[in-house]
Amino acid sequence: MATTTPAGVRGSHAKHGAEAESGAPMSHRQIMTALSGLLLGMFATILSSTIVSNALPEIVSDLGGGQSAYTWVVTSTLLAMTASTPLWGKLADLTSKKTLIQIALIVFVVGSMIAGVSQNAATLITARAIQGLGAGGMAALAQIIIAAMIPPRERGRYSGYLGAVFAVATVGGPLLGGVITDTDSLGWRWCFYVGVPFAAIALIVLQKTLHLPVAKRKVKVDWAGAFFITAAVCLLLLWVTFADDKYEWLSWQSYAMVGGAVVLALIFLLVESKASEPIIPLRLFRNRTITLASLASLFVGVAMFSGTVFFAQYFQLARGESPTMSGVMTIPMIAGLFVSSTVSGQIITKTGKWKAWLVAGGALVTAGLGLLGTIRYDTEYWHIAAFMALMGLGVGMMMQNLVLCTQNQVDPRDLGAASSVVTFFRSLGGAIGVSVLGSVMSSRITHYIQDGIADLGPKAAKAMGSSGGDSIPDLDALPGPIRALMQSAYGHGIADVFLYVAPIAFLAFLVTLFIKEVPLKSSGSLEEATGQESGTAPAPADTSVAAEAAGAQERIPSWAVAASSTETGPEGTQRLAAVATVATAQGDSAAGSAGGGIPVRGFVRGAESAPVARAAVTLISLAGRQLGRSVAQADGRYALDAPSAGSYVLIASADGFQPQASTITVNDEPVAYDILLSGTSGLCGVVRAADGGTPVTGAMVIVTDVRGDVLATGLTGEQGEFDFAELVPGQVTVAVNAAGHRPLALPVEVGGTGVTRIEVALRSGARVQGTVRAAGGPLGDARVTLVDAAGNVVGTATTGSDGAYAFTDLDAGEYTVIATGYPPVATGLSVSGRGVDGHDIELAHPGE
Repeated sequence: MATTTPAGVRGSHAKHGAEAESGAPMSHRQIMTALSGLLLGMFATILSSTIVSNALPEIVSDLGGGQSAYTWVVTSTLLAMTASTPLWGKLADLTSKKTLIQIALIVFVVGSMIAGVSQNAATLITARAIQGLGAGGMAALAQIIIAAMIPPRERGRYSGYLGAVFAVATVGGPLLGGVITDTDSLGWRWCFYVGVPFAAIALIVLQKTLHLPVAKRKVKVDWAGAFFITAAVCLLLLWVTFADDKYEWLSWQSYAMVGGAVVLALIFLLVESKASEPIIPLRLFRNRTITLASLASLFVGVAMFSGTVFFAQYFQLARGESPTMSGVMTIPMIAGLFVSSTVSGQIITKTGKWKAWLVAGGALVTAGLGLLGTIRYDTEYWHIAAFMALMGLGVGMMMQNLVLCTQNQVDPRDLGAASSVVTFFRSLGGAIGVSVLGSVMSSRITHYIQDGIADLGPKAAKAMGSSGGDSIPDLDALPGPIRALMQSAYGHGIADVFLYVAPIAFLAFLVTLFIKEVPLKSSGSLEEATGQESGTAPAPADTSVAAEAAGAQERIPSWAVAASSTETGPEGTQRLAAVATVATAQGDSAAGSAGGGIPVRGFVRGAESAPVARAAVTLISLAGRQLGRSVAQADGRYALDAPSAGSYVLIASADGFQPQASTITVNDEPVAYDILLSGTSGLCGVVRAADGGTPVTGAMVIVTDVRGDVLATGLTGEQGEFDFAELVPGQVTVAVNAAGHRPLALPVEVGGTGVTRIEVALRSGARVQGTVRAAGGPLGDARVTLVDAAGNVVGTATTGSDGAYAFTDLDAGEYTVIATGYPPVATGLSVSGRGVDGHDIELAHPGE
């Protein structure tokens, strides 16, 4: 195959960093390259949290800890993640995301090394808190970076990759941790060391592959807000951890700690309301979707973490399995999570619909946990596997999509804060759930042990002397009856935990029912701003939104449909209008009614997110009546007032740009809506023969978009040249076909401005021709079949009166020519170069 040298393609790798840093749309390959280090870092941090799950019973026992230490090894990590997540998110809005994620990885490595050398439970808990700081940064920043590079409509696809990494690390971690723990030459300390090489490699890869724009504004971190929210969360978790252990639930200690947490939370709200750069902008919660998604994430966190963290104890202490087998037995849950996260991500990318997955996920999590609440230490494993699979399917559908629906409705300046808010509430729910339910589980197990001892008699009570209390039992050292008692107690107690979590998962399901579905937009935050809860959507940055615009035509008036379609203007300019999500229209009467005016504000941007000054922005009613007009300032800012709530059309135009028309819906709150104008661009090039470089005249050149729709066609001139003007920027396919040459198709990225030039080299096709003869003369109506070396029919031909046949555009190789008319004759030939001329075939008469 001849090589092609498209100018736009030749420089794609060199321009990768510049394009990403400028905010230009990135191709799939560029996105995957940038995500490589991110996914590797996520793998390292997730692996660190899961690899110890099956080793924890042995780790805590080796360090002399009890059930409370077991719970705090997990809780300290979740606490650090919870407290630090909003801070990481806010910093991401103010400074370099790349630098922050590298710092997070370094913090994680430091925590891992300290954990590996821990000599007591207190040191391990502290080290796990440091690990949690780094893991919190990775969890928040990964979602933020993906949102910065990828439009919401496409984000489900890449969130699926995150889900796949999560699943692999989650299923591989417990297995690897079990093997390491069971290997005498390694020991449990290597469970903390094994993630360090992955983190180090991720640091290097991130440095080379991740290129993001850096905020060009002064960093002002809300340290007071960070302190008060951390203090409130810590005090709350300390209360739920020690309640019913160190003191009663209803005691002066409880009143003091809960009251202190409430006071700290109120101070935090006061600080945030006055801060210029709040760590959690309170205005975000005016958006119903963000509020409900945060609440659902809180409940999902309780269900997800509490429902999984105790599986290791169940399999090892209730069923007597080794750490390795404990990891193997959790595979059904991880498989369910892997399948649901990847499949739902792909389907959401194709359809733009996500709410059904959230609702279905909530139902499955509730059902899985409810069924897990019925298990006992001797329940058949296939029952447990089915229940875990249901739970995993539900978690996979909810975890990423709650973040996705939030990111779909915030301004880029709040993207980090909004993403971290959802992650914060999920981690908060997990930390509270693990703490409370760890204490509940300990109480229930103690209760079941005491009941069992009473049934076994005084001798059993004496034998249990050193095995009660808060300590983790060594089952192998216990007599048979007492071992069975302990297994039954742990099986029943852990099942109770699952049963208590099921109603909380049901609450998450109920909350998702009230989340309003807003179709996913087709532009990333590096290209333009996203809308608020009102349902606005950004203007599209590439041709891939045309199908979405067509689908929206059913929801807008007929005249607006015409404005939203692809038209050709007087100079051949393609106009691709942005179609926003349209809520229930309130009619022109609402649009034209008197009112105080609702602000509509935003920026007009062009290629590489550069402001478009002097752009004209007009607001009109659905009946076509002008309601307001604004001219963009030097920074691209425009400002209009809608007379009242309702549906309107926003039109933007500027010299040198394609005009855009967007249908927006205005509710009773200000609307932030940025407009992206596409500049004019073109595609030109030359088609030449690969074996001599001579121009190919009259070659057909066809340009199609990513959906296969034809954008332009034309024939090459005398010098093999072609030229298409006024193409919409984006990924296209150029197909070239010419007589006597092999057809060729190649991908090309049409730049946002200027003309992209390519050179196409067509390879000549080989030819086989000849004459079929019989009795010394040409034989007409003879059928000739050409078969390749693999036995595939390449072509067939019927001879004319002159007996001639021909096959063109062939690859080099071995062929068989079969001629029929009289008794068939088959001959072999080898094709190379320009082919074979004069391959005559002589057919014998049947009587000869």
